[in-house]
Amino acid sequence: MTATTTVPVPDGPGRVEVALRTLTVDGVELNVATAGAGPAVLLLHGFPHTWRLWSRVIGELARRHRVIAPDLRGFGDSARPAGGYDAGTLAADAEGLLAALGETSAAVVGIDVGAPPAFLLAMRRPDLVRRLALMESLLGTLPGAEDFLAGGPPWWFGFHAEPGLAESVLVGHEERYVEWFLDRGTLGRGVRDDDVRARIVRTYAGTEALRGAFGPYRALAETGRQIAAALDRGRLTVPTLTIGAHPVGRALERQLTPYADDLTGHVIPDCGHIIPLDRPAALLALLGPHLTEEHEV
Repeated sequence: MTATTTVPVPDGPGRVEVALRTLTVDGVELNVATAGAGPAVLLLHGFPHTWRLWSRVIGELARRHRVIAPDLRGFGDSARPAGGYDAGTLAADAEGLLAALGETSAAVVGIDVGAPPAFLLAMRRPDLVRRLALMESLLGTLPGAEDFLAGGPPWWFGFHAEPGLAESVLVGHEERYVEWFLDRGTLGRGVRDDDVRARIVRTYAGTEALRGAFGPYRALAETGRQIAAALDRGRLTVPTLTIGAHPVGRALERQLTPYADDLTGHVIPDCGHIIPLDRPAALLALLGPHLTEEHEV
């Protein structure tokens, strides 16, 4: 069944219509938003996000592309299976989703916990992934992130990673917790669209929603092994763009530099971690040319 919703056009009047549907991929029901027509662009969100993280960039991207923005398994309105939160399985979900939508080629964009599966998909299927963009994330324990990790990893990594702990503490306080990340991730500016913020927060209510959202943190060790194994087998050959902000900056770019054949890195100044909601125009100024260069050769 397909429903529709609308999202705001970034820094301009009007809204763009987005189709919402549920697709089953390897037995897991995934909620997916689509808009526009043209070469496919797959957008993979992070924590604490849903597909609505991309609300302020979908409209512009949909002018030239078929935008595909799922809720990852365990997040948003997708199913919350007991396992499968390592980046390798999330990459397989993304591959299966593209197949279910009839796409044989796509540019893939990932942020936060959505970046490692985007990376592994590009490593596994360079024939499928035309171009890659990774934002505000780290890839396992690859060298290059020492400055970022000098004071240790962010406090919530350990909190989220301990099975059963975070959800037992946070039930009843989900709204305050999620909004803390949304405010911090926009350098205190907050999410401009009240409806977008409310719809993101809604999907984190309850023990099962929290357990699913913490799944990628509980699979970090396995994800790290998958990333290392992929790079043992070969190099990243897909043209790749890294975009940093606060706090990750150029750490991801430094991690990838020794392994990537075609890498460009940028940092957006005065921008929080949640780039698509904090600085959508600046993001589009970088992402747009990267996604269209392939068609101008």
